[in-house]
Order: sequence, then C-alpha cells, then structure tokens
Amino acid sequence: MRALLVAVALLVAAPAAGAATNPWIEKTPFDIAHQGGEDEFPSNTMYAFERSLQVGADMLELDVGVTKDGQVVVMHDTTVDRTTNGHGTVASFTLKQLRKLDAAYWFSGGENAYRHGRVRSAYRLRGVATGKRKPPTGFTAADFRVATLTEVLRAFPHTPINIEIKGRTKTEALDEYLTNADALARTLKTTKRRDLIVVSFKQEAVDRFHQLVPALPLAPGIGGAANWLLGGKSPGEGVVAFQLPITYKLGDQTLQITTKENVARAHREGYAWHTWLSDDGESPAIWTSLIEDGVDGVMTARPKAFAELLHRRAHRLHGKPPTR
Repeated sequence: MRALLVAVALLVAAPAAGAATNPWIEKTPFDIAHQGGEDEFPSNTMYAFERSLQVGADMLELDVGVTKDGQVVVMHDTTVDRTTNGHGTVASFTLKQLRKLDAAYWFSGGENAYRHGRVRSAYRLRGVATGKRKPPTGFTAADFRVATLTEVLRAFPHTPINIEIKGRTKTEALDEYLTNADALARTLKTTKRRDLIVVSFKQEAVDRFHQLVPALPLAPGIGGAANWLLGGKSPGEGVVAFQLPITYKLGDQTLQITTKENVARAHREGYAWHTWLSDDGESPAIWTSLIEDGVDGVMTARPKAFAELLHRRAHRLHGKPPTR
C-alpha cells in the first residue's frame, strides 16, 4: 500500500530542482527492488516485479534495451547470456525471438544468483517460461519470459518505476545509448505518468531523453553527478534525484559518494538521494548506515530482507511498522 499511496502523490508534475517540496524526498527510504530484486527473484521478470512488491518493495528498478525490430524490452545486460538460455546481444534478437527464451534459466537465488554450472536442481524456476515446469500459483509462463517496458508499465500503473537506459553491445559506445534513449522516448512520449525516473550512466543519453520528453523526472548520469559533486554546478535540467553508489573508484582512489553531508546538501537543494549497492555489497549494517545518512531510497537486490529490516527498525523506534 505504501507504493500505491506514493504513486498517487507523484501523479502531479515533479518540481524543479531547488523547489521547496520534492515528492521523492522521504523520511523512510524507498525499498527499491533493483532488477526486481535480483538476488531473491529472477532479474527483470514480471514474476520478480510482482513478487518484490508482495514482499514489501515500494518501487521497481529496471533496465531497458532495444531489440532488432525496435522494441523496448526489460533486460539488465546488453546480452542475454547471463540470465537466459540464449546467446547474443539484445539488439541481435527480434521481440518474437526473445519471447522464446527462458528469462529465469540461470536463476538460483542468493549470493551469485546467476552463476552457471550449478547442479540442475539449483535452478528451481528453470523451464517455467517454456512450459516444462508448472508456474507458481498466481503466475503464468509469460511472467518468466523477457518483457517489454510497455507491458511492465501496464501491469503496474500505480507503482513508481526507475528506468535505466542501457547500451546495445559490449563496446558501450555512446551512439548505442543515444539510439536506446530515442527508442525509450518514443515509448514514453505520450505517458501521463510522473512516477517514473529515467537515468543512464551516459549523461548524453539522459540529455537526449530530456530533450524529447521534458516532462518526465530524471536522475543524472556520471557527467551530471560529477558536475554537482565536484564542481558545484547543476546536475542538469529535469533532475529530481541522484542515484549513486556508496563509493566510486577513480584510478587508485576510492571516493566516498553517499555521505550524510552529500545527502543533506542534496536535500537542501531540492534533490532526493537513491543509493545503489551493486559495487559496495549489501548487509543489514550497510542498509542501517544508509538509513542513518538520510537517503531517500535504497536500490537493493534483496527487497524482502530490506523490508524486514525497515519493519524491525520502525517497530523498535516507534512501536509500529512504516506506512505511506
């Protein structure tokens, strides 16, 4: 219910940076299911999105690529190899071809959740997508296949969603990101939703998307974030939130990015702060530190575990669970 209430609040246009009120700034941080909670559920599948919300997530985080026939699909990697039974780049498949893949093929859950070569029984959802295994109650085979962004938006009309623009091949060339930004803009150009945030590592992709769909909220790429963090400049037009790691390696230096001071500065200037944890690891101690730093969202691979920590913390501090 928390996510539903927040989404309703966000149906109004997001304010410009520096505004007195930014609806993404939260006293209790969003439980943001990174890839739909990829350690607990198979990455970026409809099953993962639904299950992560059932266990306590407030917001979904997903990644988009573009197929050979121009369809915007939900996939974290530029290739399908890590998570599915296919091989090759997303851009080398048509949507029809992608639909034949098993998007939960290599999912085993827990640490190194997509490691290949485990015993067959470890991949407990393998075969659901292809009809070789019965789906869990309440789900269908289609929930374990590659989904389009349009399908996800239609299935979760009242859930805030973070959308990251990915590249097309392993070269990660800029023009690949721009191509995908254009495709995403075509998909979202008529949406009335304002509970979406669009982001990319490539600042140029964020800027291109903003030029084409200026009404939708953004998080900056590396360039915009660096302008703000290191140069004291604006992170860019349309930005409502920073989405950054705890630390960032620059040569032989490790920079502390998510700090109480940086979060407080962001809030003073009207920006929210979401922290992603792919490079820094996850644990209750890390989550607790982020909460104490005042972040507005944690992009976690373990949304169920994070929701349980929030519940325990709220009960200990206030005698009741967090609500929105």
